[in-house]
Amino acid sequence: MIKVGIVGYGNLGKGVTLAVNKAMDMECVGIFTRRAPETIKPIVDYPVYSVDKLDEFVGKVDVLLLCGGSATDLPKTTAKLLEKFNTVDSFDTHAKIPEYYESLEKIAKANGTLSAISIGWDPGMFSIARTLFGAVMPDGKDYTFWGKGVSQGHSDAIRRIDGVVNAIQYTIPKEQALDAVRSGLNPHLTTRDKHYRECFVAVKDGADKLAIEKAIKQMPNYFADYDTTVNFVSEDKVKEMQRKLSHGGLVFRSGNTTDENAHLLELSLKLDSNPEFTGSVLTAYARAVARLSKEGRSGVLTVFDIPIKYLSPLSESELRATLL
Repeated sequence: MIKVGIVGYGNLGKGVTLAVNKAMDMECVGIFTRRAPETIKPIVDYPVYSVDKLDEFVGKVDVLLLCGGSATDLPKTTAKLLEKFNTVDSFDTHAKIPEYYESLEKIAKANGTLSAISIGWDPGMFSIARTLFGAVMPDGKDYTFWGKGVSQGHSDAIRRIDGVVNAIQYTIPKEQALDAVRSGLNPHLTTRDKHYRECFVAVKDGADKLAIEKAIKQMPNYFADYDTTVNFVSEDKVKEMQRKLSHGGLVFRSGNTTDENAHLLELSLKLDSNPEFTGSVLTAYARAVARLSKEGRSGVLTVFDIPIKYLSPLSESELRATLL
């Protein structure tokens, strides 16, 4: 039985809790939170502890599933916890993944621990699709579209701006760009050509809305490269919108094997709950981290480094017999 701990109990933490509960080969030793543990009422009846108690679980947990945000939380949290625990996280700031990897690799190697980073559907499953599609059809172009849906990481980044009480952000593909790709035109599309972002933000009384809007629209790696609309609404309105955290996306590879024969490869996800699905992906990779750690692996891995057989609860013979 794989023993796991869940660090953080926001939307992603709840999604992970549901996924771990469905995993017959996993046991949750506890949910670890920065909030007062007695205020947490988990969806599944798992024990809840303060994160300050984590040191008491060294040697008792095979892997920690880290459910913090990418903007400011994970870069600090993962580095600290990796000194004593194996970890898996969903760090999704694409432009910063190489430096994130390098910083954690040193820590993991020095302590003999193992970490799987940037696990989810993008980065994650979409990364695998882009790599596979490009490998089998080298004469072509990749296109990735997200949405329409709620981006957890971008919403979290807005909420960390001074003066913001709550926020939700929708990523929306531009239909003209989608049509151009599906038509086989192989268009050249910039980041701004493909998507726009719509933000709904509740702020404190007296907050400088112009300054907050500017901070959002100029935020590097999140909004600066996109057409972005900022709507200031009540906190009740944001909470109402947060009841449905749907998302999805598409990966295309459009290209040719000869001048006469064109091909369009497509992977599509339509998700009723972004955090619940991301939590399911994290849980599968937590299984892989636990198994690889027992084989003596240490360091930092991405989805490119983990054989798919390690994700499944099925044995290798069962996989060959039922899924090959």
